[in-house]
Amino acid sequence: MKELGRPISVLYIHRSGAFGGASRSLLELIRAFPKGAVEAHLITQKGNVAGFFERAGASVISTPGISQFDNTEWGYYRGYRWLLLAREIWFTPFTLIGILKARKKWRNLDLVHVNEITMALPIVLSKLILKKPVIVHCRSVQRGVTNNLRSRILIQILKRYADRVIAIDETVRRSLPSNIVVKIVHNGYSPESLNVSEQKTDKTTVKVASLPKEAVKIGMVGNLLEMKGPYDFLEAARLCYEKKSKAVFLIVGNNVRTVRGIWSFMLAKLGFAQDLRTGIEERVRSYGMEDCFHLLGFTANIQKIYEHIDVLCFPSHLNAVGRPVIEAALSRVPSIVSTDRAADDTIIHGQTGICVPPRNVEALAEAMMFFCANPDEIQTMGEAAYHLALKNFDIKKNAEKVLNIYRGHLGHVAYKEAGI
Repeated sequence: MKELGRPISVLYIHRSGAFGGASRSLLELIRAFPKGAVEAHLITQKGNVAGFFERAGASVISTPGISQFDNTEWGYYRGYRWLLLAREIWFTPFTLIGILKARKKWRNLDLVHVNEITMALPIVLSKLILKKPVIVHCRSVQRGVTNNLRSRILIQILKRYADRVIAIDETVRRSLPSNIVVKIVHNGYSPESLNVSEQKTDKTTVKVASLPKEAVKIGMVGNLLEMKGPYDFLEAARLCYEKKSKAVFLIVGNNVRTVRGIWSFMLAKLGFAQDLRTGIEERVRSYGMEDCFHLLGFTANIQKIYEHIDVLCFPSHLNAVGRPVIEAALSRVPSIVSTDRAADDTIIHGQTGICVPPRNVEALAEAMMFFCANPDEIQTMGEAAYHLALKNFDIKKNAEKVLNIYRGHLGHVAYKEAGI
């Protein structure tokens, strides 16, 4: 039994090398643990993620790739997407090497925390090689087809190799089988934690601060991925522009990666890699919207963005509420979300924001126009969103819940008796 009060040595396994929502959520979790409670170590793919975690005090192993098996509702394998398995097979030895390096480098590990349920192979390898409790975070809505072979395999992996599964909200929990024990722990946020960089200003934050104060500023925050719905956002903005709306639209984010040469051509043809920024810029010019539609690029100082926008738009094709919605709420900014199944722990339609059917550009535009025509509702819904976020997404409370899960699986008697 590990002595209560000693730092818990945790190995975090994180897939993406690009700093995005899952990276930010994990980073904030680590930063929110009480001082001296957790000693954080990380395996991640090469990219800018490593630097953020190192500055937060974590020790990092970067690897060329970490294998995953995507059975999410949006990304599950079908058609050409089956070819992505070749990439995951290629990443397999790098995954194994990374875990073996972790065993050698950090000999006092107490448990493993896999940051997304799609990393089935790291879940199995961590349990077999490190022989420690494995906590699995589910951050994405799963396919939820239990009679499908892929789903059944994933369920068996979780039952055999995962000691606990954490879901980030009720919608994600519903997509998991009822016969798996799942603890809902919302992501934690605070306005202060959104400034993960010491940099106070950059080109993106300067630009958003210079936008017209009299206009309703509607923003989209996130990496430029097709599944995030940036083209839906642009087309809805175009409909508003054609109706002489006084709104200003902005996207904060960049392409996830830049790939050149024949490999870029092949990925683009198969629909796996696209230069969305160029495509959006071309459409903006063709629509004559350069004065009211802005692509602002990436910023680590995301709090500065929420301080200067009026409404957040989350037009994702994932039919779920994403991290930016809660971030915006903590700055009293209401949201427009493309979902028809959100649970009221994240957004309440008509009270903290507006929900519209996914992939429905017309409904998205109508919601934008509603806020333009009813500016008082921006403040009213923003205040309600703020109180809902305070209730469910307190960073300290939710970090303590995760910490209690760690303690319970390390044999701390007090936490076992509490049923954690």
